[in-house]
Amino acid sequence: MPIGMIGIKRGMTRVFTKDGTAIPVTVIEFPPNYVVQVKTEETDGYKAVQVGAVEAKEKHLTKPLIGHFKKHGVKLLRYLKEFKVENPEEFQEGQELKVEEVFKPGDLVDVVGTSKGRGFAGVMKRWDFSGFPRSHGHRYHRAVGAIGNRTDPGRVWKGKKMPGHYGAEKVRVQSLLVVDVVPEERVILVKGSVPGPTKGILFVEHTRILYRKKQQLKQKKLKALVENLVKVGEES
Repeated sequence: MPIGMIGIKRGMTRVFTKDGTAIPVTVIEFPPNYVVQVKTEETDGYKAVQVGAVEAKEKHLTKPLIGHFKKHGVKLLRYLKEFKVENPEEFQEGQELKVEEVFKPGDLVDVVGTSKGRGFAGVMKRWDFSGFPRSHGHRYHRAVGAIGNRTDPGRVWKGKKMPGHYGAEKVRVQSLLVVDVVPEERVILVKGSVPGPTKGILFVEHTRILYRKKQQLKQKKLKALVENLVKVGEES
């Protein structure tokens, strides 16, 4: 699999095709990404590349992490992410990754981020329950309702949808289209929304499900959309 990068969510906007079609996109900015460690089958038992981003101070890192960066001759970085690759020998420790070399318009990518935390939430907000009738005489409106039977099973099943903590968890959105790449701004535009708040950290990699026939047809279908995109400064 190709290598991925660590980015920052900058918000959403829209771009247009030459026929006037509006495409909602998420702007993902990539701070300088560096190759921290190259892992091979001979030394580690598998092939992967560890990537780091966002410079950090020593007081924000543990001593083992500081030693790890010094061992590989890389500046101190705040975030690390490992990406499995087929040819790790193509990368060198300390190498800076360029966004235009990793992603191209028309690529399908997976975006991993931490969803927005919503605190303690009821079942209607958390699980999209419809709730009880709101007519006269009903004493409950947003309650969960019955959660189990009596003698059999005599308990509440594991996994029952209940009120509780909602959000602030790892979410992967698969097969999003890279609409455009802006190398001078270190930015890509991804069709649709991605998890997390503005300024949230995102891990972007080429989609893991591209081998599926449906995804290959999707990429082929959206190729025309990317080709007809109105570039910045270009008249429609």
